[in-house]
Amino acid sequence: MSTRHFDRQSFRKHSNFGVPKRRPGFAQPISIDRFINKNVLAQKAEVFVPVHKFEDFKIDQRLKANILAKGYKAPTPIQDKIIESVLRELDVVGIANTGMGKTGAFLIPLIQKVLLNPQEKILIVVPTRELATQINQEFKSFSRGINIYSVCCVGGAAIGRQITELKNYRNNFIIGTPGRLKDLIQRRFINLSSFSTIVLDEADRMLDMGFVADMRYIMGLMPGKRHALCFSATMPREIALLVNEFLKNPVTVFAKTGDTPENIYQDIVRVSHSGKVETLCNLLAKDEFRKVLIFGRTKHGVERLSKNLTRYGFRADSIHGDKNYASRIKALESFKADYITVLVATDVAARGLDIPDVSHVINYDVPATYEDYVHRIGRTGRINKRGVALTFVE
Repeated sequence: MSTRHFDRQSFRKHSNFGVPKRRPGFAQPISIDRFINKNVLAQKAEVFVPVHKFEDFKIDQRLKANILAKGYKAPTPIQDKIIESVLRELDVVGIANTGMGKTGAFLIPLIQKVLLNPQEKILIVVPTRELATQINQEFKSFSRGINIYSVCCVGGAAIGRQITELKNYRNNFIIGTPGRLKDLIQRRFINLSSFSTIVLDEADRMLDMGFVADMRYIMGLMPGKRHALCFSATMPREIALLVNEFLKNPVTVFAKTGDTPENIYQDIVRVSHSGKVETLCNLLAKDEFRKVLIFGRTKHGVERLSKNLTRYGFRADSIHGDKNYASRIKALESFKADYITVLVATDVAARGLDIPDVSHVINYDVPATYEDYVHRIGRTGRINKRGVALTFVE
């Protein structure tokens, strides 16, 4: 079956696959008006003119060459505002929409920091395995040919290999999730007294996932004199308290343009509960749905939907908490490389992941909170590209 043709007869034949039933009282409903913003594609995009150019920053020529090789022509707003402050070793709080190039904003100056002092050790703490892996990949592309190394320490992956890398190699960067980092610290494979720089990325997500105590534990083991960077899409009270507790006179940078990016067309799709899968397949069969990220509520529902779409001829896969780390990374890499064109995910994929050229985000299940919605649709329309977000409403 063609991946761009949906056979309704085939659908009806297999309609017993069904869709996951809604759990009553799962979450307070979000007004559907918040899922609609149809005018953005017609708006004239405001052209951002950065104060700096990459060649203006006092960074190594090899690093500049790697930035150019990645296709970065000019700093994004958050890069323009933050890189200089980090180069001056100022504590920084960055509040930014997703898809604004935040990872480069801290990796570029921190790689330069290590070049100036090869003994420097930097800890980057993130909420999810996927985000840690992505940052590690970004690090490798920025540091190519510079002889600076990293280790990625996340749960769900073999701890033995991570221990071997920590024991036997000189890693200036450790990138990891709070639980696995805490485990390795308590086993004495990571000694935070030798780390003078820390990055807390997606801090509000770590709060949502219950990692505040782990963040405090990790920060508390670091030297009193340290360089700290905190990035978050929002600044809830608990994160503000953490910032006040551990950062010293931070430079606060706002690079937000509203709750949702202005370059994402947002609309709802009215569906019946029994007709959701057929409606989805009809959409996916259209040529403009080139690379589609679909969000579902439950792990079982996401897996079932992914298998249904594969059965109907679409190149689809899934990521969710019941899949092991290797399978999740394989699915993400296949999606990035266009081996599959549809990825079905739970909200584990909604935070921080930079997947190039996602044409559409489809909320197959309405998100539990508006904040989840914001992070879901932020996977399209990355760095000022156009995107489309559709939410199924019954």
